[in-house]
Amino acid sequence: MSAHESFWFKSLRWIQKQLVHTIVVPQDPFADLNLDPSRPLVYVMKTESVSDIAALHEITGKLGLPSPYQMLEIDGIKTPRVVCLEGRKPLFGKRDSNEPFLQTFQQLLALHRQQQELDIQLVPVSLYWGRTPGKEDDTMRAAVLEREDPTWLRKCLMILFLGRHNFVQFSRAVSLRHMADEHGTDKRIAHKLARVARVHFRRQRKVMTGPVLPNRQAMFHALLKSDNLKKAIAEEASSKKISEEKARETAIQYLDEIAADYSDSLVRIAERFLTWLWNKLYKGISIKGAEQIRQLHHDGHEIVYVPCHRSHMDYLLLSYILYYEGMVPPHIAAGINLNFWPAGPMFRRGGAFFIRRSFNGNKLYTAVFREYLDQLFAKGYSVEYFTEGGRSRTGRLLAPKTGMLAMTLSSVIRGIERPVTLVPVYLGYDHVMEVATYHKELSGKKKEKESVWQVFGAIRKLGNFGRGYVNFGQPITLQNFLTEKVPNWREEVGEDPEQKPSWLTPVVNALANRVMTRINDAAAASSVTLSSMVLLASEQNALERNQLERQIDLYLSLLKSVPYTSYASVTEGCGKELVDRGIELNKLTETKDDLGTIISIDDSLAISMTYYRNNIIHLFVIPSLIATVMVRHEEVSREELQELVAEFYPLLKAELFMGVTDLPAYVDALVECFKSEGLITGDNRLKLVDDRINQLLLLAGVVGETLKRYAIIFNLLGEQPRMERADLEHHSHRLASRLGAIHGVMAPEFYDKKLYALLSSKLKDLGYLSDKADGDKVRKIRDHANGLLRSSVRQTIIETLNQEQDD
Repeated sequence: MSAHESFWFKSLRWIQKQLVHTIVVPQDPFADLNLDPSRPLVYVMKTESVSDIAALHEITGKLGLPSPYQMLEIDGIKTPRVVCLEGRKPLFGKRDSNEPFLQTFQQLLALHRQQQELDIQLVPVSLYWGRTPGKEDDTMRAAVLEREDPTWLRKCLMILFLGRHNFVQFSRAVSLRHMADEHGTDKRIAHKLARVARVHFRRQRKVMTGPVLPNRQAMFHALLKSDNLKKAIAEEASSKKISEEKARETAIQYLDEIAADYSDSLVRIAERFLTWLWNKLYKGISIKGAEQIRQLHHDGHEIVYVPCHRSHMDYLLLSYILYYEGMVPPHIAAGINLNFWPAGPMFRRGGAFFIRRSFNGNKLYTAVFREYLDQLFAKGYSVEYFTEGGRSRTGRLLAPKTGMLAMTLSSVIRGIERPVTLVPVYLGYDHVMEVATYHKELSGKKKEKESVWQVFGAIRKLGNFGRGYVNFGQPITLQNFLTEKVPNWREEVGEDPEQKPSWLTPVVNALANRVMTRINDAAAASSVTLSSMVLLASEQNALERNQLERQIDLYLSLLKSVPYTSYASVTEGCGKELVDRGIELNKLTETKDDLGTIISIDDSLAISMTYYRNNIIHLFVIPSLIATVMVRHEEVSREELQELVAEFYPLLKAELFMGVTDLPAYVDALVECFKSEGLITGDNRLKLVDDRINQLLLLAGVVGETLKRYAIIFNLLGEQPRMERADLEHHSHRLASRLGAIHGVMAPEFYDKKLYALLSSKLKDLGYLSDKADGDKVRKIRDHANGLLRSSVRQTIIETLNQEQDD
């Protein structure tokens, strides 16, 4: 009988099982790490530990992985399932030799030399009993509980006090066949494998626990000694005619207002609370792309998360997901409006640092904030900020605020050694608790100031909010981005480090646009967003259930057959299942009569549902434009279709932050999908299929409001080519309000002045709005936009314009 089967070991394992709650990272190793269940597997661990192997045994069965107690047998030769780099550490004396484990490595390599078809997967496994990173002035408690290589006595204390926070992390498998073929199978290679594994475990621990936490006051003193802050304090004293000591006190006050005070203890407590909260609110959280971010951390990148901003829940959700995905929650730039009791102190202890909405030319505050941000980057803390500057009230991405991006880019230019990488993050919800408030604000109601009473009010409204969605987009490494835009940026900065480069502002603007585009590239299509997309395109926001299900199935087919990007995600299930989810969430209303079942959006929810539609409207705007062309023209050449889409795409790209890299290929792929779905026929000449016109009409409705907006703008420019930008924005908004009132447009963004300002800015960039504008080009796109509208809508625009000219 082996040792682990003895009564003594079984008793210890039973006791440990009662004390330990294990979180697995990633949650599905087979899917996330591409493990092959058909190939032999061996676990690699840093240190031999009875309790670690027992904890691993408890979870492997649930995951469908072999137990660490189960020997690996190949052609009658048995080897241990676990290889450790170090022997166990005794209470007194020296650690056991690691020679037996090196011999196991050599034995596995020898098997590969003998059997050319053999390919064993080496899977590194790390266990963390608690994740405290430690502090620069570490305490006795840390020495007792949080040592990286504890004795058995310390390990018992760790299990007792930190057992409910046990993390087991699996890493990508290493092919032993590849190692044997590339490097050989002798003893030297076994030692090399061990060295590489040690480096891996050291980096992995840094990813899981993060850098050591600074003493807050010591950090303040260090920052105040920096040359930049000394200079800023002196200038403050000189300009305001105060003593430098008084200016220094002001700088300390700014630091105290800004700086986070991260507490690992609070994070552990918050983890329990948030687990309860998410389980109460959501039926699950869908995550995509976390593994690539873990790898960036592992490779030593300084990570800056740049998520979209839907809700105050965003702060909590992303930090929670990162914690459970084996990464350290970031330091979050939060608006100073959230620094109210009791939320402010809790956010600060959770890693929030506070930023004023405007620096108002306050040079000392600006210098303090820059130095603090530089310090976060230098120490290796990940950072999070919202480039939109505030929560979206319409469900679309807002135009980016470039201040934080400019500061980050400036830090890189000043000489950060490690690669600094922005990670765009798409956050989505089946229900946003503030959405009703957003529409009141859009209709003119003043925004309420955040307070503790709002927190209590939100808690009272907790209920079934469906699912949450966290998709990590394509990362942007800033050093590479700078080289792409300004190939010789290092040399230019080196010549005059104090001078602001002339190219910095346009580069920051380009970076901001790329960030927003990559957030939208990672959009999540869910039951609520898809249902709202279909029903809001119908005349009365209602359809027969069978028709709604067929339309959702069509949209699912479009998204899966022609993926918008590899970072976007599509919910599981068919049209019927997605409709059931919408009804369960009280987003859809089901009405039955003698002829069947009707699914509708209640009038009181119709405006709110535009918010969810707008989350993913960019995924469907080009398919919808194609459908509109087919419905209005019935027959069109592929070349004409491509030309029409290409004509509108620059405006769509600016308004919706779209990033289609090869537009003609994307349109062709969609056309082929339309054909396979039976919506159209033909090759060079495309014709709609009459029997499927209802599906095309519903799909065409997605882009309908957008085309109305473009028709308004280009009809105005067609009549007055030299119109000033401010006048265009004013008259466009005025005409949109009239058109919406007559034709029942309810979407809040149709009346959003900021959207018309964004479009007018893009029109100027495209040459439509200038003294040298090509009148023929303006009239051409006007005629195309008019041709894609219903005749009644087109007539309203023309008559209103004529009436304004007569007046």
